[in-house]
Amino acid sequence: MKKLTLFLVDDHQLFREGLKFLLSAIPAVGEVYEASNGGEFLKALETVIPDVVFMDIEMPVIDGIKATTEAIRRYPGLNVVALTMYSDEGYYSRMINAGAKGFLLKNSGFDEVLQAIEEVSQGKSYFSKEIMMQIVKNLNKRHAPPEAAILTERESEILYNICTGLSNQEIADKLCLSKRTVDKHRENLLLKTGANNTAGLVIYAIRHGIFEL
Repeated sequence: MKKLTLFLVDDHQLFREGLKFLLSAIPAVGEVYEASNGGEFLKALETVIPDVVFMDIEMPVIDGIKATTEAIRRYPGLNVVALTMYSDEGYYSRMINAGAKGFLLKNSGFDEVLQAIEEVSQGKSYFSKEIMMQIVKNLNKRHAPPEAAILTERESEILYNICTGLSNQEIADKLCLSKRTVDKHRENLLLKTGANNTAGLVIYAIRHGIFEL
């Protein structure tokens, strides 16, 4: 079985070295590379294409948003997980639009780091629970732009309620629909958007301007 190649991009050496030490002990992990800023990371991409990148947002030389944008322009399938703090809320939508597939708090437990690696390396999206709660709390409903017209009005309505954290049963009760109908709409939303889970639907909705932070 192929081992995963990981890349840690953060300007705090102690944080990088600590996380690298923990990750290097995981059987599924092969090489763990490091960079202290986005410039070093982009240079390293000329020789190394990692399976998952953990990307700090605020860094010198080239920050995480610019580095993610450029890296995904070069390699559209790159899996980037943003490393963030509670105070970085203003960066969420910018990192999503840059192409990040996940968000992880820098003070998360190691179990969450492993879960993020598992989800994102499989093509899914991942948000730490605290960040997901913060994002959905700040979502603002708006009219869908033309590029999001693949969704019906009902689907957009259900998507919004999914993104705000409601279960299918809660959505059914709120919209006076059967749970079976909501289940079907959710299946259609996943197919239409190419998302694998709720985090993926949130990313799609923000990236396509259906909802905004």
